[in-house]
Amino acid sequence: MTPQEIDRFFRTLSRQWDGPLKVILTGAAAGAVWGCVRPSVDIDFAVEPAGKGERVWRGIEEALRRTTALTGIPANYAQDIDRWGQISLLDYKRHASVYKRFGSVRVYTLEPAYWSIGKVTRYLDPDIEDLVAALSRRKVPARRLAGLWGEALRKSPPSAERFQFRRHVEDFLRAYGRKIWGAAFDPQPVLKEFYRRAGIEEGPLSSKSRLLRGAT
Repeated sequence: MTPQEIDRFFRTLSRQWDGPLKVILTGAAAGAVWGCVRPSVDIDFAVEPAGKGERVWRGIEEALRRTTALTGIPANYAQDIDRWGQISLLDYKRHASVYKRFGSVRVYTLEPAYWSIGKVTRYLDPDIEDLVAALSRRKVPARRLAGLWGEALRKSPPSAERFQFRRHVEDFLRAYGRKIWGAAFDPQPVLKEFYRRAGIEEGPLSSKSRLLRGAT
């Protein structure tokens, strides 16, 4: 996915949909806009129409279907992308920056720190590559990031995914922290901020239940 392909998709969409539409890019598409390009076949985004109701959504779905047919680019979208996983994206809709406007379609990118929550949740090899590239390029402070990840964990409902999210955070900071924030990076104070904001115990877990009881 490249910025040129993203622009082509939304330029085409603006000709298929004539009402005001707000789009918030996430996933690899947001990374591509920041200059972190890697192979990706689709575009992930939240979409907010000005109107409400089933008729409006049927129109948007048809417009997006035609856009995909015309561009050959699949779209993975939802009104609320927070529902894509068990880990909360918090108030992500308030943390998006303007990218471009295509007619009545306004396209934003999710702020890197909020975007990173979904990447850490899934944590496949491409997600790790995206995280390292984007966090390095966008210079996101480590403690702020860890605090946000901790808050996301604390505000998520009890599930096995919460346990995995914690493990992903610990692994990422220890394995990739120096690559992003430099050789002097010490993961322990940053992890301490993560634990504090998450409201969970520091140190090894004896079972999943100790983490799941941390939900509020």
